[in-house]
Amino acid sequence: MNLLECYEILGLRLDAEFDAVKAAYRRLARQCHPDVNRGDRQAESKFIRITRAYKALAENQRLTGATNVWRSPQPQTPTPPAPSDLDQQLKWQSYEQLQVCLQQRRYARAIALMEGLAYRLPHDAEVRQWQGITYLSWGTHLLQQQQHHKARTYLRKALLADPHNRKLRQRVEGLLETILIPAI
Repeated sequence: MNLLECYEILGLRLDAEFDAVKAAYRRLARQCHPDVNRGDRQAESKFIRITRAYKALAENQRLTGATNVWRSPQPQTPTPPAPSDLDQQLKWQSYEQLQVCLQQRRYARAIALMEGLAYRLPHDAEVRQWQGITYLSWGTHLLQQQQHHKARTYLRKALLADPHNRKLRQRVEGLLETILIPAI
């Protein structure tokens, strides 16, 4: 079971704090506990999945939280910390899901996925690039739908997400030039 599935099983976003993970687990565990639902195999299997998801996220929290406990108080360095193996795994699973979402034109899901990942990995250049491309794709789709105001908003978000990407900037600026929004 990967981290993305764990968050989905608990009904949480990728950027959820660990307190929210605990609260979601407790709420769902109370609903599906075998003592409450005697003889209900479906509730029992759901309880097992919920417990496994919580344990995986708790282990991830323990591993990432343990590094923070043992750090000596030193001045902050400008380099961001290297993402853990679990964060890297989550990143690439999210990338695969992003590809599927963009191919199926599920832009809302793709944007939510990238915003959650950008919140989780704020210093990752690849994530910023993917986020910019996602906004660009949605903005282009909105242009095709003649929704110029929304398109302009998402094209600008693409520039803000990845401001150092020259090709993205050229593409966005070219699209923004085609938008004619009358003055009100």
